[in-house]
Amino acid sequence: MSDQTGAASVPTETALVAGVLRTVRRDLFTDVLAPRPLPPRPEPSPDGRLRRLPAPLRERARWAPHALVVGCAAFAFFVLLIKGVEFGSLGSVVPLTLSLLATGPVALTLLRPVGAYWISCAGLVLAMGYGGDWGSAALLCHVVVMVLVVLRTRPRLAAEMWVVTFVGCALVLTLLQRGDRDLAQYAAATAVGLVAAAAVRAWRDERRHVEETETVKEQERAHRTVLEERATIARELHDVVAHHMSVIAIQAEAAPYRVENTPPELATALGTIRENAVAALTELRRILGVVRSGDTDPYRDTDPEAPQPTLADLDALLESVRKTGLDADAVVTGAVRPLPQGVELSAYRLVQEALSNVLRHSPGASARVEIAYVLGGLGLRIVNGRPDRPAEPSPGAGHGVLGMRERVQVLGGEMTAGPTDDGGYEVAAFLPAPGTETGTGGRSGAGAAGDPDGSAKSEGSSARSDGSDRSDAPDGSGESAEPAESAGSDGADGPDGAAGAVGAAGRKSVGSGRDAEAGA
Repeated sequence: MSDQTGAASVPTETALVAGVLRTVRRDLFTDVLAPRPLPPRPEPSPDGRLRRLPAPLRERARWAPHALVVGCAAFAFFVLLIKGVEFGSLGSVVPLTLSLLATGPVALTLLRPVGAYWISCAGLVLAMGYGGDWGSAALLCHVVVMVLVVLRTRPRLAAEMWVVTFVGCALVLTLLQRGDRDLAQYAAATAVGLVAAAAVRAWRDERRHVEETETVKEQERAHRTVLEERATIARELHDVVAHHMSVIAIQAEAAPYRVENTPPELATALGTIRENAVAALTELRRILGVVRSGDTDPYRDTDPEAPQPTLADLDALLESVRKTGLDADAVVTGAVRPLPQGVELSAYRLVQEALSNVLRHSPGASARVEIAYVLGGLGLRIVNGRPDRPAEPSPGAGHGVLGMRERVQVLGGEMTAGPTDDGGYEVAAFLPAPGTETGTGGRSGAGAAGDPDGSAKSEGSSARSDGSDRSDAPDGSGESAEPAESAGSDGADGPDGAAGAVGAAGRKSVGSGRDAEAGA
């Protein structure tokens, strides 16, 4: 049994030694002169001390390590050259060569660290062969080269270079039949320096690895947050569109039965409308089915089939945030009227997210919600004052404003967000809502959402209101034909007419709810 164990251990030890030799060959002998230039330091962080310097000085500060290494190498070169010429007997050629071989590799570590190590080894051998104080000076420069190489490459090179250096020095001294009692002390001191350099390099590698991991996690978190927000918007828009498409299909199916002697052409057109509405609804549900089944709404803590929140639920939202300690109030200006479901829902979500940001990032501050019903849409402004204490670290990813901006862009609106002059924060948005300038359109839409009878009645009232509107048209015809043209008559006056007034009011509402009301 012992013979078998001994026989089995031999290949294992041989493989271990072979692995070590392969590692040394790969680190010290492969691509020795391969260029590995030291890059400049990265741009200083926004909160760093270097940010206080002017831009030209900040750019030069990025090259400070290079300047330090080259400056030290040049200083050591001139010191060795002067001392060598002063005490030498062979003129200036030998001191110049030995000084260059001793100090040149120090600067060369910035470009080719492994090649600089071997050149320094050659200079060390020549200096030891020449004798005198050149051996000690060259060994000191060689130690500096090894430290820089470890800082530039990887920690394990410290052990490899230390072994190669002092084994080589011992062999050279043996061949020269010259003993050096200080060699062991040099080896011990060099080992301490290389261990410190390896520890610094390992710490820097670990810190860079942690930073890279955090960067990847932050990118993944940001990507996931954007996807979740878009999924939420897509699901909510699906609910709104599905509701209206269902109403269109029901009304198109019921319309032929409410008119006596329905013309075949009209029945065919209504059937086509119903078929297209059902097809669009089916396709929409098929595309967004995965989103609806795989994504949970963080705002819904009740039945998933419960109705979506609207601005009518704003008082309950304010009451809930007041219970958390936030002093919040709301001001509504303009003629309150029903708005499209998507606008109501997005407005509610904007207010909700803005108040949540106040709770997270502005503790102790008061908040004010301003809602302005203006021509062509809805103006929102949520502003808070200066916080009375620093905010605690928040676990959020910091993409709430991005999500709000995407909500507004989906509806074709505009939004601004940023700090105020008094140290607070302001979120202002305008959500366009065409066709809701009067309360009649909103009531007719509400009726359409109900039973078919109510829908038919609402359609009749809507038709009558359309007829009265057409009687006020420039041509004064008052005919019931050309519904598409009459529907757009309110906004067909161009920038100088009603449409321009609506756009101006909308733009003002982005800045302030009070300004939006004045523009309306």
